[in-house]
This record gives sequence, structure tokens and C-alpha cells, in this order.
Amino acid sequence: MNGENLTLCEKIVSPSYVRQGAQARRGHEQLIRQFLDQGKCPEEGWSESTVELFLSELAVMDSNNFLGNCGVGEREGRVAAGLVARRHYRLIHGIGRSGDIAAVQPKAAGSSLLNKLTNSVVLDVLKISGECSVASCFVVPMATGMSLTLCFLTLRHRRPKARYIIWPRIDQKSCFKSMITAGFEPVVVENVLEGDELRTDLEAVQCKIEQLGAENVLCVHSTTSCFAPRVPDRLEELAAMCAKYDIPHIVNNAYGVQSSKCMHLIQQGARVGRIDAFVQSLDKNFMVPVGGAIIAGFDESFVQEISKIYPGRASASPSLDVLITLLTLGANGYKKYLSERKEIYSFLAEELKSLASAHGERLLHTPHNPISLAMSLDGLQASSSQAVTQLGSMLFTRQVSGARVIALGKEQIISGHTFRGFMSHSESYPCPYLNAASAVGITRGDVTLCMKRLDKCLKALKKDGKAAGSSPTAPLANQEAPLTND
Repeated sequence: MNGENLTLCEKIVSPSYVRQGAQARRGHEQLIRQFLDQGKCPEEGWSESTVELFLSELAVMDSNNFLGNCGVGEREGRVAAGLVARRHYRLIHGIGRSGDIAAVQPKAAGSSLLNKLTNSVVLDVLKISGECSVASCFVVPMATGMSLTLCFLTLRHRRPKARYIIWPRIDQKSCFKSMITAGFEPVVVENVLEGDELRTDLEAVQCKIEQLGAENVLCVHSTTSCFAPRVPDRLEELAAMCAKYDIPHIVNNAYGVQSSKCMHLIQQGARVGRIDAFVQSLDKNFMVPVGGAIIAGFDESFVQEISKIYPGRASASPSLDVLITLLTLGANGYKKYLSERKEIYSFLAEELKSLASAHGERLLHTPHNPISLAMSLDGLQASSSQAVTQLGSMLFTRQVSGARVIALGKEQIISGHTFRGFMSHSESYPCPYLNAASAVGITRGDVTLCMKRLDKCLKALKKDGKAAGSSPTAPLANQEAPLTND
């Protein structure tokens, strides 16, 4: 409300009341002014009132919300359902133009501001999280796998003769399919077992480069965040190797933003060698709905090149979601989440170690993995051949989500490639195990309840395993047992 309107308001209600209201409004506007001036995540989070005022101001700058607008084109921001319009705060035009996801739309100044500001805020948060020298980034409305594909397709223009991507194995289908979808041939490098940890086989990576010829390798595709006992790749050594052979290096940092250790690995890799781009998920790191990712890098021109490969306009929903979240949390709020996650990781490790010991198992020693933990299931497997897979079903039906139970010997064919020991990141890991992760947003209550339910499941399975040993017809624990209020 401008000064003239406020003066008119004073004719309707007491001028002192209007001045007080105007002063309160100026508080909101001051926060918005600082944000527009700095383009950084505010230190302290905004109230929902401030966020909604800001989004409303952006929306009225788009042509679909002009009072006298007359649209005669095929894409005029028309929305049939009011609920849909309100869900998107009437920011309907999306981001970018047909040739560039980062371009400004003439008839959508508000949505264009949203796009630019979101990218600026996310860049600031990446720096806050430990990536001090990152040069550029942008939010893309695709999950991690397709965002990696976009990076590979961009490299195709730089290395048209290359057909191979060297990939230290990580058993996640989207990582593998991102390379297949881009039209390249993944060269899978098996990990090496060091203690309990599965680590990058640097010698094998180098042998593959020399065997295939560096000019025929599109890039090395490495990983930070992963399920234990797999640990982050040796990024510094891989980055140095890529620099030596002049091979691009793309890092899958799916949920690594929440880990200072993962971010430090990328920072150090870029310092000592070559990292062209790194990709991270929005939902895993910023607690927003699935469907967005951040593509970032240390060379602004290359990041811009990736953004220009994206065909057509794009949905603004992921950008809107992460902007609202970061404005609401503020830098201090987000850092608090990161700190709590790290504390709960230690708590989870202690609880899992104690539970494992009580059941004759052990917490696998994976100090290089800062997010995920693993507990052996040797004793459970010994009690019954079906007990390990049964445990996964029992946990799921008891509303324990996210825990992964890995049995030995599983084979999986993905796009013609056979993975032996699939889900364990290794052809022959020594023992079956259970995964649990301390990811951003987890609470101590989550850990406590998980341990309680896991303990009950293990006891039930071992009891039934003993019964099965004495009576061949005895059933295993009922995986469809009703939920309790524990």
C-alpha cells in the first residue's frame, strides 16, 4: 500500500492506527528490500506473512495477473482450477524461455525474479554448507538422475567422439540409468574392500582410462553420499587423475549438501584437480517435495552451458518450494538442522551399536561415511535362510521407513548389465546387513522408535528361527502382524 492510499485510510480510521499499521508493513518491506539488494539467504527466517507478501508482489508482476490483460496466445498462464492457481501462488508462467531455462520472460517479470533469486539463494546456501569457491548453480525441475543426464549431454558437445563414462560402482538404478539415457556406455569399476568399507579402486579407474583412451572417455562419474558400507569416492585422487588425463569429472552429490564432509571432499577435489559439475537433490537436502535438483560447478561458463541444453521452459514449482523453505528457515535455521543431523548421527551410531551387540551382531566400521550406517546380520541369517529378507518386510509393515535390509547373492540386470550382489555395491560383500541413515530432518524420537521396533523384529525372527529348527513346518514370524502403539 503506497503513501497516497495510506493517507486515504486515515480518513476512514484513526490516523494513529494507520501509522502503526504502516510501520508494521514497512518491517516486512525492509526484509524484502534487503533480500532483493543482497540476493542471499537471510540470516533469520521470515514469517509466513512476509513470505506470502513477497510472493504476492511477484505474482502481480506476471501478465496472467494483469487486471486488463488480454491474452490471445497459446500459453497465457490460464488455469482452470482456482485451487491450482492458489497452490502456485498464481505464479503460472514457469521459468526460462523456450531456448534457455535461465532466460528472463518478458511477460513474466515476477516468475523471472523468482528464478534468479532462487538460484542466488541456493548458491549462497551451498557456500554456507562448505562449498566456498562454487561459482554458479541453478535449480532444475528434475530429480538427480535426469539432472546428471543433462550434464552428460552437455559434455557430448565438448567431446563428440567419447562414448564411455567411468563409474565407480554404487548400486542405485537412477545413477546407472542416467548414463544409459544420455546414450553412453557405463564402464563399471568394482569397489575394493578395506576393513568393512567399500572404497574407490583408483588403480582400476586409471587402468580403464589407459585401456579405453582418454579421448574416448566422456567423464568420470563419482559419488559422495551413499549407503554404508559404501563410502564416498576418493574425490581428491579422482579429481587429480581427471586433471592429469584432461577428462571431465561429474559428481553425484545427491544428499551430500547436508554433510560438511561430503562438501569438503568436493571443495578439495576442485582445489587439487578437476570437478566440472556436481548435482544434488532438493528434497533430500532441503526437505521439499521430490522433483528438483541443483546443478552447480566451479566454472560459471560450463554451468551456463548446461542450463542452455535444457529444452523449453520449465516448472517453477521446485524453485518456489526451495525458496519458500530457505526464506522461512533462514541461514541460521538451516545450519541448525545440519548441526542436529550431525549430533543424531552419533546418537544413531551408539544406539545401533548397542542393539547390534545385544543380538550378537556388530555395527560395521565405516568412518568415511558421514550419513549412513550399517549393522551386520550374520547371526540372523544363520538362524534362518529367509530371516534377512523377512526383516525388511517386517520393518516396513511396522512403519519403519528408509531402513534397507541387504541380503547376499541378489542379481539385477539393468539395461543389459548384470550386477551381482546388487544393493550391496559389491559382487561379494562378506555379510548381509541393515542400513539406517541420519539425514537432515531426522529426530532423536525417530531413532528411539526405530531401535525399539527393530529390536522386537529381531527377537521375533530369532524365536521363529529356533522353532523352525526344531519343527520343519513351523512358520516364520508373521510379517503382516498388526501395528502397535509403541
